Amino acid sequence: MACMEIAAYLDALDEDGVALADAAERAGLAAAVPPCPGWAVRDLVRHQAYVHGWAARHVRDQLPELIDEGTEAELLAGGPPDGELINAYRQGHAALVAVLRGADPDVACATFMPAPSPLAFWARRQAHETAVHRFDAQAAGPGGPPDPVTAFTAAFAADGIDELVTGFAARRRYRLRGDGTRSLAVRPADAPGRWLVRLADGGTTVSRVEPGESAAADCVLAGPAAGLYAFLWNRCPADGAGVTVSGDTAMAALWSSSVSVVW
Repeated sequence: MACMEIAAYLDALDEDGVALADAAERAGLAAAVPPCPGWAVRDLVRHQAYVHGWAARHVRDQLPELIDEGTEAELLAGGPPDGELINAYRQGHAALVAVLRGADPDVACATFMPAPSPLAFWARRQAHETAVHRFDAQAAGPGGPPDPVTAFTAAFAADGIDELVTGFAARRRYRLRGDGTRSLAVRPADAPGRWLVRLADGGTTVSRVEPGESAAADCVLAGPAAGLYAFLWNRCPADGAGVTVSGDTAMAALWSSSVSVVW
């Protein structure tokens, strides 16, 4: 499947970044974040503020190597005090959007997953990073988690599934762990894109299934793209996202425990 246009990623990043801050203000910095056990809203905002600044520096300064400045715990211990945190986050988010919108389409800088260009990589990665954490911030509010099926558009969610499956899941650090040979298919009902994840001898390969092709799998995840997106990002259980798990259901649990993206 084709990726979205860079401008569409930046529009999503702009909208979701503002929505994250608004949701954090409504929830309060001390509120627990249900999809991120152990985190309060202040941790979520500090994390996202750092990531936005981290991403912006790669593009703005055309850095040839990825910045490595410490562990998540070390980064969450820094930053502005609570009274200034959300405003600082808003400023950093706006700065990231401005850097990406103003960047040369051919800018050269470090990335960590395949993409048509470095700018396309950073626009896509920050759009999905921010969308998922916007969902987290909203989940911390008094109304509880939003409905995952309506929390994202089908097209955006399908693109995010593609990034997660062909990008993160294919990386060695997030490989599915287990013995033997098993496979997992992801099939949105309302958006283009089908994916197949194969686990063999402890290694993982992923592929896109082209329209018209059939790909049998031991376990099939089917449902609305937005629900699959939230489930695959470990933001909600399958039954809370309209996702049907058929076949070897242990494969779905294996995904949740193996492909857990952390700092």
